[in-house]
Amino acid sequence: MGESYEALFETKQAKGWFAYKLFACSMFAGICSIWFYRATYAPGWGEEGRWAWMGIFAAELWFGFYWIITQSVRWNPIYRFTHTEKLSQRDEAELPNVDIFVCTADTIAEPPILVISTVLSAMAYNYPPEKLSIYLSDDAGSVLTFYALWEASRFAKHWLPFCKKYNVEPRSPAAYFSKLCDPRDTCTPTEWSSMKNLYEEMAGGIDSVVMLGKVPEELRANKGFSEWSSEMTSRNHPPIIQILIDGRDQCSIDSDGNALPTLVYMAREKRPQYHHNFKAGAINALIRVSSDISNSPIILNMDCDMYSNNSESIRHALCLFLDEERGHDIAFVQYSQNFHNITKNDLYGNSLDVTNEVLPGFDGWGGPPYLGTGCFHRREILCGQKYSKDYKEDWKRGIKRKMAESACILEERAKSLITCTYEHNTQWGQEIGLKYDCAAEDVITGLLIQCRGWKSVYINPPRKAFLGVAPTTLAQSLVQYKRWSEGHLQIFLSKYCPFILGRGKIKLGLQMCYSIYGLWAPNSLPTLYYLVIPSLCLLKGISLFPKITSPWFMPFAYVTIGKHLYGLVESLQCGDTLAGWWNFQRMWILRRTTSFLYGFTAAILKLLRISKMGFAITAKVSDGDASKRYEQEIMEFGSSSSMFVIIGAVAMLNLFCLVGGLQRLVADAGMMGLEALFIQIFLCGLVVAIHLPIYEALFIRKDKGSLPLSVTFLSLGSAMFVTLLTIV
Repeated sequence: MGESYEALFETKQAKGWFAYKLFACSMFAGICSIWFYRATYAPGWGEEGRWAWMGIFAAELWFGFYWIITQSVRWNPIYRFTHTEKLSQRDEAELPNVDIFVCTADTIAEPPILVISTVLSAMAYNYPPEKLSIYLSDDAGSVLTFYALWEASRFAKHWLPFCKKYNVEPRSPAAYFSKLCDPRDTCTPTEWSSMKNLYEEMAGGIDSVVMLGKVPEELRANKGFSEWSSEMTSRNHPPIIQILIDGRDQCSIDSDGNALPTLVYMAREKRPQYHHNFKAGAINALIRVSSDISNSPIILNMDCDMYSNNSESIRHALCLFLDEERGHDIAFVQYSQNFHNITKNDLYGNSLDVTNEVLPGFDGWGGPPYLGTGCFHRREILCGQKYSKDYKEDWKRGIKRKMAESACILEERAKSLITCTYEHNTQWGQEIGLKYDCAAEDVITGLLIQCRGWKSVYINPPRKAFLGVAPTTLAQSLVQYKRWSEGHLQIFLSKYCPFILGRGKIKLGLQMCYSIYGLWAPNSLPTLYYLVIPSLCLLKGISLFPKITSPWFMPFAYVTIGKHLYGLVESLQCGDTLAGWWNFQRMWILRRTTSFLYGFTAAILKLLRISKMGFAITAKVSDGDASKRYEQEIMEFGSSSSMFVIIGAVAMLNLFCLVGGLQRLVADAGMMGLEALFIQIFLCGLVVAIHLPIYEALFIRKDKGSLPLSVTFLSLGSAMFVTLLTIV
């Protein structure tokens, strides 16, 4: 690899960055004007509305500060473009081995058929199979998942040659066969149908076993199944390692006689009395096991629901790692996160299209965060290697694997690496591997790597590298963002705060980028204040904003219109619809008033050591009726979640205040009052409009996805109590 090669990737700056900076400066001037107005026109001591005014001022100070923080990702975005055709000129024998980690933890939330489709997509990468090793971590220790993987190992012998022969995309069989046979495919309809039948036979068998809850007795004699006993549970089981396909074995070949990738099942030991550190613990166990079996220099980790959608993803990532001039300091390559089940108008605002377009802003300051999935790591750096200009990667690591040791010996030895006590009195979870004791273990791990001097790179090729499953109910979406916001705030309030840990180690711009997510949760408080207090003041006829005839009306109008118009244009450029943008505005409010509020509360309680850290797995499946409503873009409630009570109460409160405020305006003030209260009427009306699906779920809908009567009564009662208290 010492020969001279052309650059394997190029870097380009975003277009239109100067125009955006001018726009941002004008927005900042508008924000400063609002702050000046608040400071100079505040009601005097004893005047009505003074405290409401001061609260609004505090909220606007926060919003302005947070807006400044968010500009870090838009100030200096850069984009990476790889040249895989130049990589192809290299001798494939010299390409590094790659270990791929897939993690699952719950057979209900993450059905085995979904998991193995992801595994099969990873096995089918357009990369020398003898250089690939795929590891499935099953934290539930379920024989059902092992059975599914066993079946997948047999199906792979037919699926992999089919993919490579016809250049299939995507290479998840579930995703590929979910559409009709494409006439553009090079395979004949007969071949396509034959392979589909083979897949459906396997999938049907897996689903039947999962529904039955046990594997057929005749399979107990097969290698691996004897590891399970009736006493084992998801939280109490011994370590299990099974090499289903040994890539070293010349007999491990597909139906065309080509080599197969190594395939390993791992269930680390679980005992009730030992903390297992959730996903971070699973990945650290995978690092140790893989180091003993394949020891590849590159590690890719994938969520079990995020299948490979681009068979060239490994080669794109290697273009960045192997570039001889700029690749030596790259620790990890992060791909964008995308979902295959987003509705036309993105009902729950789950699409990350806009986020994926602003993540290059991280790259301009030193690199994106580690997002927990779709990320290629250098093994040594993930294990704590500090940056050095003299560091040389051993790309041949793992190429010459020992043949003397049988798979059985490797399995037994690897078990000792995943016991409950193995990590005791070691640096695992601290200096080595993924960081423990934080709900956002991925983000903090990436930050620590960057603070050790390494860089990361973001890549978002035209054909998305990975596609996952987005939440299909409102509760799933809110719980997911609660977990994320809680984890990010935990980091911000700890010694790992980007401004503390990163001081002098990473650029200020990158510290600000990380803080965008770290400050998600605190946004809940000023947002709730802004949604409630101006509406209550409208009910009492107290003006908190300048008259529409006042010159001070202009900065409020400019900042509001400018921010949302820019957001709309950005959203439309990313492929969203107008209705999709409106849905995102609704979800922005719902998340801030529920997910972020709960995340803020949970993080503070953990900081005060009043509660302990937990981990909620987002369900990847919904029942049939809920799925139909999702496809029809009807919001799914159904449960009596306290989050829904808050949502319903805010919606009803604003409706009461809008009606009451307009009645008061007509009866008492007329046009003079309209001038003074216009912004509050507009704001309250906007909140009512954005909550229309909530009113529908409260009073009109009769399906199972509507809001339960208990939520309706609590929401109405809370809103009426606050409204009456204000009037009185």
